[in-house]
Amino acid sequence: MDFSAGHGYLLIGGLILVGAGLLIISLIVNLRVAHSVREELRHREKLLEYYRNIFSQLGVILIGIGVSLFIFFFQQNYQDQRKRETELQQVLAKLAARVARGAPVIETLGEFDEILDEGSAYVGPEHGGSNAAITATGTELAKQIEKILLVERDVDVRDFEILNLSRDLEATFVVNEIDPTLWFNIVRDENEIKYATTQLALDYKDLHEAIGDEAVEAAVAKPDKEPKIKHEVLDILYDADLLRQRSRRFLARACWLFSKGKSFVALAPVDAIETDTKSQQEWIDRAKPVLTQTKSGSGDCFKLLRYAQAS
Repeated sequence: MDFSAGHGYLLIGGLILVGAGLLIISLIVNLRVAHSVREELRHREKLLEYYRNIFSQLGVILIGIGVSLFIFFFQQNYQDQRKRETELQQVLAKLAARVARGAPVIETLGEFDEILDEGSAYVGPEHGGSNAAITATGTELAKQIEKILLVERDVDVRDFEILNLSRDLEATFVVNEIDPTLWFNIVRDENEIKYATTQLALDYKDLHEAIGDEAVEAAVAKPDKEPKIKHEVLDILYDADLLRQRSRRFLARACWLFSKGKSFVALAPVDAIETDTKSQQEWIDRAKPVLTQTKSGSGDCFKLLRYAQAS
């Protein structure tokens, strides 16, 4: 019986109404008993007393059952509401921690931005991208590789594991209230962040193997090595771009959810945040108006992304 949907309370109300009806019938029968006493109809009096007792006892029993069920489920619902409120408070606290700890991690993406957005905003080669980060060759490629190796030392991609909101939600009742599309997008972005960080570690390894023991400029200058090195560089750029896109969207979404307080469980996805785009810059252009109007903590959610417009 689904008491949360009101069906259980209909049953309880029905039991109480039937019980009250039986009590009323017993009162009516009691009047007939009194009449039989006046008329000295002993046999009829005993029969009516029997019916009266049956109706009154059944009525009291049904009303008692109904009242007991009402008290039980009222207490149960109260406890469930308290548990839900407690879980909401805990989820919001964890969400705030995710945003606070994720913001410094997102800030490190600026080092990827400098490489990816050289000359203009990065667009993947599969979508026709042709900025300097993609087309670099020769000396420019060697400089680019030096920057990539510097980022490898400065940015620990394992830090992005903090961007995992589903871990805080999956074991709670709250998760059942979240919009399915929004939940799917959260989990998908987390998986793609994990994929990008895993691949970047492998890409760095492949780049080192392609360069070998030579200096970067010397390795790039060799015709038999340059295509392989260029291929590994493009792989790094692709995965770095995927990481920054999904990480910034994850943090933007988390900040937006946190800004709504306890009502975040009833929110529908916002297209400006959730829509997939061909490039980070395109997503930034769509999401910025929403994020600048969304306040969380001391500033708006867009500032947390630490993104500078590509020149």
